[in-house]
Amino acid sequence: MAPPTPRLVVPVDVKKKPWEQKLPLHNRWHPQIPPVADVTECELFRVEMVDWTGGSIGDNSSAEDIKSIDPTITHYLSGPLRVVDKDGMPAKPGDLLAVEICNLGPLPGDEWGYTGSFDRENGGGFLTDHFPCATKAIWYFEGIYAYSPHIPGVRFPGLTHPGIIGTAPSLELLHIWNEREKKLVEDGPSSLKLCDVLHQRPLANLPTARNCLLGTIKMGTPEWDKIANEAARTIPGRENGGNCDIKNLSRGSKIYLPVFVDGANLSTGDMHFSQGDGEVSFCGAIEMSGFLELKCEIIRGGMKEYLTPMGPTPLHVNPIFEIGPVEPRFSEWLVFEGISVDEFGRQHYLDASIAYKRAALNAIDYLSKFGYSKEQVYLLLSCCPCEGRISGIVDSPNAVATLAIPTAIFDQDVRPRSAGRVPTGPRVEKRMPDVLKCRYSGYLPVTKNLSQSDSN
Repeated sequence: MAPPTPRLVVPVDVKKKPWEQKLPLHNRWHPQIPPVADVTECELFRVEMVDWTGGSIGDNSSAEDIKSIDPTITHYLSGPLRVVDKDGMPAKPGDLLAVEICNLGPLPGDEWGYTGSFDRENGGGFLTDHFPCATKAIWYFEGIYAYSPHIPGVRFPGLTHPGIIGTAPSLELLHIWNEREKKLVEDGPSSLKLCDVLHQRPLANLPTARNCLLGTIKMGTPEWDKIANEAARTIPGRENGGNCDIKNLSRGSKIYLPVFVDGANLSTGDMHFSQGDGEVSFCGAIEMSGFLELKCEIIRGGMKEYLTPMGPTPLHVNPIFEIGPVEPRFSEWLVFEGISVDEFGRQHYLDASIAYKRAALNAIDYLSKFGYSKEQVYLLLSCCPCEGRISGIVDSPNAVATLAIPTAIFDQDVRPRSAGRVPTGPRVEKRMPDVLKCRYSGYLPVTKNLSQSDSN
């Protein structure tokens, strides 16, 4: 007998706001956010998700919505889901929750997404010092492929995945998160040498009641006020999994998540059609609404047996990920190297972040020779299936990072030529589309390939 159709446990309507959904969504981590449904071990079930902004970004040629979005909304998640075994016993703290991704994709009728970079005044990104203005590119899906009218001459298969999947923290773990991130903010950027080159955003995003959505907990109640002011933001990945943004967690993948509360309280969201390693533009995958079809298995006592604490308590653990068998295959790549010497010529000691920044900037500069604006390439590196690597971390003083780009995604040959003019593909326009112009601030991107008329 054929297996039953996956049970829909969290439906969403993309025409409704996150707080208007049949099962309310949430955008914080807290152990006291109630589960919205139960799922049984080994049951195949379906979860639907809005895009991470809850529909705030439009399918249009203006980056004003990226420029003005309030980052305190991030991210709208579906769940929590209480996981129980076949006898009705919930997952317990200390267990390991194995979550298998059986199927996933965009929601039918909503087959489009977007990539953007935030304005410097609204959070910025990895390369804000070079790209300070809000930009946006819209992508449309043709089965497994994506193409964009704003970055012409490019088409690639997506490796679709959830940006966020995680379990609820315990109160003790929540306290650990808030204290260490608060200390980072209080100490300030002067305490971290890396901030001289990479610090363009808040050092951490601390709990705030602004735009807080707590599922079925009603706003304005004493319970809501207490939880909203201590619930962790969803922006970074932590011990519970969360916002890991691992692009290879697609069909067939398994995620082994630590359990900190009864029932595990599994949540997911932030669906991506495709993403490059690092998601360098920050709003940088192809963001979309979507669905997951999942199965869960409870490994009793699995935290102690399989996870090694890297910190002062047994709670300082990290998930394990098993990559699935389905992903795009490419045979030819261009690989760009970066070392831990910043763009001011200063030497850093085995700093992989600086090295990766240099690799990304080298790739952006190179591909801009083929008719693309540097803003277009920045967004492309954030969402195409490029591969990032730490290639060397032992040879003092230079860490080596690489960024590999599959050449098959372009409709022109982008390899170096020994002689002659660099070819430009027939569909690549040197004039930057309106959606990629720096239109909202008094400063311009640090690039050479835009005319003055393009930037006004």
